[in-house]
Amino acid sequence: MGTVGRRNRHNEPKPGSKRQAKIAARAAEREELRVEPRPFAGFAGECDMVAMREFVPSATARLTTPGTEREITLATVLPGAIAGLVRDEDLGGDALVGLQVQVHGPNPADDLAYAVEWAARAGGGETLNSAVPGQATPALADVVDKDAPLRIRVHDDFSWWLAEGAQVSPEIAQAVKNADEVMMPSARIEAEGIEAAWWVDAGEKAHIRWVRPEDEDALFDALARVHAAGGLHLGEGSRFAGSFRTHGVLVPVFDLDTEMHHQEWVPALSELDARLTEALSREGSLSSDERSSRDGLRARQVTLR
Repeated sequence: MGTVGRRNRHNEPKPGSKRQAKIAARAAEREELRVEPRPFAGFAGECDMVAMREFVPSATARLTTPGTEREITLATVLPGAIAGLVRDEDLGGDALVGLQVQVHGPNPADDLAYAVEWAARAGGGETLNSAVPGQATPALADVVDKDAPLRIRVHDDFSWWLAEGAQVSPEIAQAVKNADEVMMPSARIEAEGIEAAWWVDAGEKAHIRWVRPEDEDALFDALARVHAAGGLHLGEGSRFAGSFRTHGVLVPVFDLDTEMHHQEWVPALSELDARLTEALSREGSLSSDERSSRDGLRARQVTLR
């Protein structure tokens, strides 16, 4: 037995060795294969769910959950970045599930499905620190109506963490204060035909991050066509800053004049949306100028997940 033990130790890769690096790379590849490239695909609120998952600080939306009488609220983040909580009945019994969690698996839709199913049956005062989906966990579309619109409420702070009438300990009050202090002012731009365009005041600059539902490659070609024609902007006081990929969708980002109210960008967003829609409808290969634009845009692209 001792000899076998020694032989196993000799076979273990040394820390920092090339073999250990290869093993780690293969493990990362296997984990990547487990990830659903577009976890919220098919949901009416897919783009806003991605935004709430990735960069919106404080927002909530009531989920439509067939099969349960309990109302469940989707939140950007809950105290401590836990997966879910149900308030005591004497404090309203509200059930909330979070998208920005401290512990998560490879598929956020599975994590959310687990949390929703838990919230539907949990007792008042219970919390779910982390989701642990398994083979028995239903698909998200089985517990949340994928066709129901996501009516989002954007909050200026995290006071909604506290139930009305609840006695708040100094520690909880400080946690809310700390969260409020680091939160950047954000808003969802409301306009007919414009979905998941989120404005944020980052201090020296403001930005619009526009989560788009189109196929990534097709949208990137459309961005290149519009850019080559000089139309990839939101007018005076704006600049295309780049784009990032997350959860299988593309998010163009624009730097903005901080003096303008977020709703003042609606006409420019509508005009750009029309330019992108026209570019998406074109057939045929990109021109040399458009290919050059695409290469430049890709050089500035970042992948989050």
